[in-house]
Amino acid sequence: MDTVDAVFYPSRSGAVSNPLLDQLPSYQSLLYRRKSSGTGSTKRRSLTRGRYGSSSSHSGSGKWASGRLEERTLPPRSAPDQRPARELPFSMEEKRRHKEQKLQQRGDLGGWAQWRLSSRHYLKRIKEDGLELLKALQLWRADIHLIEGMFGTGILSYFSFLRFLVLLNFVMFLLMFSFVMLPIIISTHTSSINSTFTSAAGSECSVYPPTSRQGLVVFHQHIIDLLSGTGFLEQTYLFYGYYKVNYINFPYFSYNLPLAYLLCTIAYLLLSLLWIVKRSATGFKRKLVQDEDRFQSFCNKVFAGWDFCITNENAARLKHSSLLYELKTDLEEERIRQKMAERSRKEKCRIYCLRGALNLFVIAVLVCCFYCIYSATIFSQQKQAQDQQYNFIVELMFEYLPSIVITLANFITPIIFSIIISFEDYSPAFEIRFTLMRCVFMRLASIGVLLFSLWSQITSCSNGVCSCGYNHTLYPCWETHVGQEMYKLMIFDLLIVASVTVFVEFPRKIMVNHCNCALVKWWGQQEFAIPQNVLEIVYGQTICWIGTFYCPLMPAINTIKYFLIFYIKKVTLVNNCRPASRPFRASSSTFFFLAVLLIGLALATVPVTVSIAQIRSSNACGPFVNFTTSWEVVPRTVSQLPQGLMTFLYALSSEAFAVSFFVITCLAMFYVIALAGAHKRVITQLRDQLAMEGRDKRFLIQKLCQAQSDLSARSRAPRSYHGNQTSSTSGVFMVQPLTHYETQA
Repeated sequence: MDTVDAVFYPSRSGAVSNPLLDQLPSYQSLLYRRKSSGTGSTKRRSLTRGRYGSSSSHSGSGKWASGRLEERTLPPRSAPDQRPARELPFSMEEKRRHKEQKLQQRGDLGGWAQWRLSSRHYLKRIKEDGLELLKALQLWRADIHLIEGMFGTGILSYFSFLRFLVLLNFVMFLLMFSFVMLPIIISTHTSSINSTFTSAAGSECSVYPPTSRQGLVVFHQHIIDLLSGTGFLEQTYLFYGYYKVNYINFPYFSYNLPLAYLLCTIAYLLLSLLWIVKRSATGFKRKLVQDEDRFQSFCNKVFAGWDFCITNENAARLKHSSLLYELKTDLEEERIRQKMAERSRKEKCRIYCLRGALNLFVIAVLVCCFYCIYSATIFSQQKQAQDQQYNFIVELMFEYLPSIVITLANFITPIIFSIIISFEDYSPAFEIRFTLMRCVFMRLASIGVLLFSLWSQITSCSNGVCSCGYNHTLYPCWETHVGQEMYKLMIFDLLIVASVTVFVEFPRKIMVNHCNCALVKWWGQQEFAIPQNVLEIVYGQTICWIGTFYCPLMPAINTIKYFLIFYIKKVTLVNNCRPASRPFRASSSTFFFLAVLLIGLALATVPVTVSIAQIRSSNACGPFVNFTTSWEVVPRTVSQLPQGLMTFLYALSSEAFAVSFFVITCLAMFYVIALAGAHKRVITQLRDQLAMEGRDKRFLIQKLCQAQSDLSARSRAPRSYHGNQTSSTSGVFMVQPLTHYETQA
């Protein structure tokens, strides 16, 4: 009791007070905020009474520092928890006790309740076994685990992204095959099912001359046809022009193939959008958490930066160096931020003028590349339109000239961008992101320039008059021709990846290992640069999204292509390359991959939408022969529906519904933004509270150390010093010792 009286004493109002606890940083901060808000001493006294209790509960006041933390950290043991025992944050003894209590409670239940509980447990076990089976059947599971163990999660994210694209393309192929190709195959091989073919008889625009080569064909012509999609491949299931069917008459219904073709195109674009957004949500949350606080970034690298999936000694050494590089990069960014804050107006003007000039140079490089692509496409189309015969190599060069120019531009521009970015004085992390965004724009915009060049040739006529709405003389089926260009881009991209692996990376690895030349040693081993490899597959996926409308089998070709690329990249990673010196974290890289893929999807949607809604359909091929544009099949089909359903669909497409939907969406968006802001404020308050509690604990530990040093000094002092003992008892402030939870802080 004497110790308590030495620590707590009643104030003038009769409440028990502790002058040492009133010195806590959290309490002083609270008093400061109350003073700034205009609260008086009465409220502070009521706050003191509410915080430390009355005189009858002064012993509990001594435990305030530990009790408040225990209320926050310990879970309520009395509350029923329906989670399995292995998921509870208890010790093994507590888990056994929890399981025994559950078994005892289950024995006290009735028959119906026991049956429901056991059936729920059985269904849950079936679900877990099914998920385990799906994981066991996952594509490339063992290979990806091997890559993860050798090189960590950063490179693993690239191969997981590649597996996602394989599954996406396979689902797209199933969609096109089930609703477009399979009905035609069934009608062709079944006598009871007939088809109504589209035709525009008596019109010169309906003439589609056969393109298969007649008579004795030289062998290299078959190779050219296989690589370019011409000849025997042009009028097959591979391209748009083969599907010249209007209705397929089954015994009980008629199948509208043009409508199915258009809806499948819209479906695979929407499916890709939803799937990408769903996968990017998790990566976006992680990126927000990482970018929220710079101090948290340092803590993550120091305390949680190690990748425990690594099992290889070289990979562990590489991970050490990558963590060191990340810490150096963060420190360099801090130095650059401080340098930017200390810049004078003259220095800012100089750096902004330099960046403006360099960006103008970048724009000039892009314009030059786009002009080269445009000129190569025009020249290639003109040479293909001529009947002149060339040898095998020259003819193949004319066919693949746009693809060659695009590939060269994609190879040269990243080198130029990496040189330019070093003069712009950005932070290291921003240098990487900005260079990558320039490369993304170059790769994806080159496809748009190619399509623009094709459409400028398709819609132009030599005599100035287009009776069919397009250049029917050179392009009787322009959709098939666009599909052939996309097909050549995809095949050439696969050939480039395989050729670089065989003829560049393998010889480079041999030279580095067996040649002692200083130049070769300086050149070094090939790096496995994750961003550049991701840009390659995003470029191929964008081609697939654009080309599927004109070449329905392109998702199947892209699935096979990515399947081969997976093994090519795995072999070159294990045998030829080393991970990049500038590593990518798995969480940030996953979001970056999906963000770039989303940009590619947005770019692919534009030309497909324009060709569906604006450009006139070919009159000689395809399912939309009887329609001016491909979209015209939708209003014509809706006009044939029953009156009630037609009125409902017209109401959905009206301006009133669009405005109402837009307003409701804006209100929902504002609500979500307000809710996110409220959550952010609560998180900020909780962070401040946690930081303040840390300061409180540090303050209390300092006082404890001071009291212990005073006691030890007093014990060594002479007896005459004991006369001042009463005045020194204020240093003893703890009734209870520090608990386990306090010492953990």
